[in-house]
Amino acid sequence: MPKMKTKAAAKKRFRFTANGHVKAGAAGKRHGMIKRSNDFIRDSRGTMLLSKADEKIVKVYMPYNR
Repeated sequence: MPKMKTKAAAKKRFRFTANGHVKAGAAGKRHGMIKRSNDFIRDSRGTMLLSKADEKIVKVYMPYNR
């Protein structure tokens, strides 16, 4: 059987936890911080766990990182 390919964009953006959840950086922090509230900027530090629905999508892109 041929190997399945991992999406290169996905492996740069997502990491998996030991329990199989998906970590990702916060959305909406690339530019335009002047219009964002301080609460938003503070809450968006670090990485977040994706929701179950988004996890399913990412796991299709990364078949070997389960």
